[in-house]
Amino acid sequence: MSDDKIKNIVRENYARKVKKQQSCCAPVEPCCGDMDLNGHVSQQIGYSEEEIKSVPDEANLGLGCGNPVAIASLKPGETVLDLGAGAGFDCFLAANRVGRTGRVIGIDMTEEMVDKARDNAKKGKFDNVEFRLGDIEALPVDDDSVDIVISNCVINLTPNKDKAFKEAFRVLKPGGRIVISDIVLLKELPDFIKNSAQAYVACVAGASLKEDYMAIIRETGFQDVTIVDEASFPIDCIGNDPGVQPVLENWGLTPDQANEAVNSVVSIKVSAVK
Repeated sequence: MSDDKIKNIVRENYARKVKKQQSCCAPVEPCCGDMDLNGHVSQQIGYSEEEIKSVPDEANLGLGCGNPVAIASLKPGETVLDLGAGAGFDCFLAANRVGRTGRVIGIDMTEEMVDKARDNAKKGKFDNVEFRLGDIEALPVDDDSVDIVISNCVINLTPNKDKAFKEAFRVLKPGGRIVISDIVLLKELPDFIKNSAQAYVACVAGASLKEDYMAIIRETGFQDVTIVDEASFPIDCIGNDPGVQPVLENWGLTPDQANEAVNSVVSIKVSAVK
């Protein structure tokens, strides 16, 4: 698939998610409401109940693969940039930590997400947060202007990860840092999965091998590149995704083959310094 086609597929998928308020990790027949379900999913990937309750309800769509804010060591007065901000969940958590003297900028390429995030900011009275429509491969942000870049399960979706990390490097102040939660692979996936549009938007097909992902960060010029945490991505967050289940069925995979594919996927938290 071309880069433009990939971006259009991702954009359309996330536009649908914000319209439906649908979690990417949602069981097909949840036993509770969407908001409770999104909170449950978020707790599974590292958010506390207190954090979930501290932001507007509609900011948490149950997306992501970790909690980058928890390990970002944010300080009052810092400027934070969130790549792929969605409906604003991590931005609002970051805003609570940097305080009124700090600033948070969220970037997302899906217009519906940006609109929802801005609406959530108004509802939550987050005056120190702004959202901009933009591509993380070409950030609408000035050079050397932010203290920290965070991102949560988004860079794996971009077709040119080199550009995304170079842009993050460009906008960071000297000594600035990145803290990212993302999906990587322990081994190559079969071609029919890598070429699947549905597997792509499920954060699987676009993922890089772990060693390649880390090499890109180092080659960009970042120092002290460290994997802070690594964990198997919960199988129910992939195998039970309503968008992925039909794909698994269409592929005709046995349960063992499906498990092998899913077990190749891990979530990592990475930190590095400019």
